[in-house]
Amino acid sequence: MSSGPPPDPIALRRDAQQLADEVLFERALDVDEAGEVPEHNLDLFRDAGLYGLWTPTEVGGCDFDELERLPILEALAGGCLTTAFVWAQHGGGSANATRMPAGSPLHERWARALATGERRSGVAFAHVLRPEPCLFAERSGDGWVLRGVAPFVTGWGHIDAVLVAAHEADRLVWMLIPATEARTLTSRRLRLAAVDSSVTVELHFDGHAVGDDEVVEVIDYDDWLSFYRQGLRTNGALMLGVASRALELLGPSPLDAELDAARGALYAAEVNEMPDRRAQVGYVGIRATSALVSSVGGRAITLAHHGQRLAREALFLLVQGQTADIRAGHLRRLGATDPDG
Repeated sequence: MSSGPPPDPIALRRDAQQLADEVLFERALDVDEAGEVPEHNLDLFRDAGLYGLWTPTEVGGCDFDELERLPILEALAGGCLTTAFVWAQHGGGSANATRMPAGSPLHERWARALATGERRSGVAFAHVLRPEPCLFAERSGDGWVLRGVAPFVTGWGHIDAVLVAAHEADRLVWMLIPATEARTLTSRRLRLAAVDSSVTVELHFDGHAVGDDEVVEVIDYDDWLSFYRQGLRTNGALMLGVASRALELLGPSPLDAELDAARGALYAAEVNEMPDRRAQVGYVGIRATSALVSSVGGRAITLAHHGQRLAREALFLLVQGQTADIRAGHLRRLGATDPDG
């Protein structure tokens, strides 16, 4: 991103929508089958200044707030969810590098490089929401040693850094480390029913050493969970994008008003309302993509049609970033549990 006045969120949203409509959507079926996101797609995001969405202008970012980011996420997800999903994982590492003190090793190495898209980052913390910990940090000398598994890490091979969380008793150790395989850090690719070209892997840590200068923070688990719940809105924007594209292809229907209502409710939700609003968005997304497939008929389940791709992506987003409360909301809306129970 070049120096100059701060980016305008409305203008960047317009550029993102144009990129989604004229480039990403046209390539989305090819990307879905390719097995890997083309580097060119990610470069387009960099050239548009989209990697700075989570960071302040002093490091080359946009200085946007959450509600300014959401329409951009929605637009890009409606173009090619696979590309947008790899890019969206960048936010955690980039934001954390920026908030480290200026002059610190993490800030100097990563803050500007990630904000400008010169380097890309991913995340490895989906596992910390599981009932049983599976990745552990143990104090050792001037750093930490990691042992265990991070089961879902997206964009492997396309990212330079990865934001990792590991359990240490009732605390989480957060670190930003190079996304480089080694004897003590190896990957196993997962095959996914949707967004498989995101190259999502399972990372194995076998006594992997991390220095104190790579640690972002050590935080009580409950404190982190409270913070995490405040960010549940973001993943909902991805489903809004997939649903919007499906409804555009479907044509005018009562689902248009339902999607608008779900979007408004998600944007306005307080923290305690977020799981139900996410479930509302998920329900509309499943119905919108199913309606598209039904309206098209047999052609929609061929690999040459966007219907099957969007329907699979909606199923993927139903579980991506899902908490126990969101799951309960989905099941209730889908009729799998007693709504009065």
